[in-house]
Amino acid sequence: MKLLNKFGLLVFTLVILTVQTVYSREIKFVQITDSHFSATEGDYSQNEVGNSKSGLERTIIDINSIPNVDFVVFTGDNIDTANSKSLKGFLMIANRLKVPYYVVIGNHEVFKSQHLTKKDYMKIVSKYSKNCRSNSANYVFHKKGIVFLVVDGAKEVIPGPAGYYKKDTLKWLDKKLTHYRNSKVVIFQHFPIVAPYYNRTHTTYNTQDYEAILKKHSNVIAIVSGHYHANGEVKQNGIYHVSTPALVEPPHNYKVIEIETNNGKDCKIYTQLRHAE
Repeated sequence: MKLLNKFGLLVFTLVILTVQTVYSREIKFVQITDSHFSATEGDYSQNEVGNSKSGLERTIIDINSIPNVDFVVFTGDNIDTANSKSLKGFLMIANRLKVPYYVVIGNHEVFKSQHLTKKDYMKIVSKYSKNCRSNSANYVFHKKGIVFLVVDGAKEVIPGPAGYYKKDTLKWLDKKLTHYRNSKVVIFQHFPIVAPYYNRTHTTYNTQDYEAILKKHSNVIAIVSGHYHANGEVKQNGIYHVSTPALVEPPHNYKVIEIETNNGKDCKIYTQLRHAE
């Protein structure tokens, strides 16, 4: 700004503006993992850790009371054993959510010899879910400018507690991260590549190949997983790795996750463990 002083000279005054980065909360979603729902008696979820059906129902009611939730994601082991009856029962309860929901396949849920393959699983989900319509265990959805990738690491031929991300899955992941290179990406999967603690039987194979793909891209801000029945959060190479306890085990926790971004560049992630009273 220019001002005239008493001598008629032009005086320049410098105005210094302090710019403070302002984050606006853009998206809020809920992660439920390892609900181990069962429509039959005498299984893991009914006998050892309580009634999976009532626990899931109470959780749905609690989530519906939370304001401004954009969606819910179930990150695997949604049912305890691979059968269509349990999956349909699980989806009927999930349909009571007031918001859209999405599902990830875990190691308890598919078994080819029991006639529930990944293709069968997703076909049932597509038919009975109120909104999840993917025919593939790997799929994409978008919310408020953020891209969400569901990445499958389950085995259907010889099931077990270890995860395995096949070459075609990793090729798909690389392709999607390239396609959405100008967007922030959050990945949902059952098997973490950064585990909350060491467990030899629950390890995830070929994490090196997965990590090599992540290093090629700079758009992944978080990877949200289940499987370990444990809470864990760590930021590694710019990516938040979030693990959440099993819903089926007391105190029946789930996680509320909020993401803030600054003009699509920086981001902050807030998480809160919660359980239905």
